Amino acid sequence: MDPLRTTGRMTLDEWGALDEDVPGELVDGVLVEEEMPGFGHEACVSWLLRVLGAWLAGRGFVFGSEAKFGVGERRGRKPDVSVYLPGRPLPGVRDGVTRRPPSIAVEVLSPRPRDQRRDRVDKLAEYARFGVDGYWILDPELRTLEVLERNGEGRYVHVLGASAGAHEVPGCAGLVLDLDALWAELDRLPASEDEGGVL
Repeated sequence: MDPLRTTGRMTLDEWGALDEDVPGELVDGVLVEEEMPGFGHEACVSWLLRVLGAWLAGRGFVFGSEAKFGVGERRGRKPDVSVYLPGRPLPGVRDGVTRRPPSIAVEVLSPRPRDQRRDRVDKLAEYARFGVDGYWILDPELRTLEVLERNGEGRYVHVLGASAGAHEVPGCAGLVLDLDALWAELDRLPASEDEGGVL
């Protein structure tokens, strides 16, 4: 019997076993709508995946937005990008949901206020409790990057805030994020289909 249909609630394992085409994150056992990303959002995610993958070069793992994390007993989140650095316990290849926190979770903000609140308030607290060492917030509308690190008290503190230029990321030796290159990538997309845009 389908627990979602009978009670409206599910466990983390039931959430992890859902078909990949069933969207949503788990909040207090309830499947909730997740943000509906546009192409600007996806351009940022794919850029980060390329840059982080090249930097890791087989020394760790970077995952996209469908990776499921059990951040609490009845809470599950899907960061836009998650990174496992060397020495971090890894999820299994067949796991539908993992309870092993990544080293870094990245959220790319969407323009809707409720999505921004979820990323800036709810997920900030959840990822800190879960044990994610670094939380990055990328805002393509404001064109800003915030990098937060979890301190000894289990709270995030800002270690980098930037809107332009190339920056070495604290705690990630050798990783340089060139924000000008990212914004130039976004600028290659037209504002809408009506404005054309051909490669």
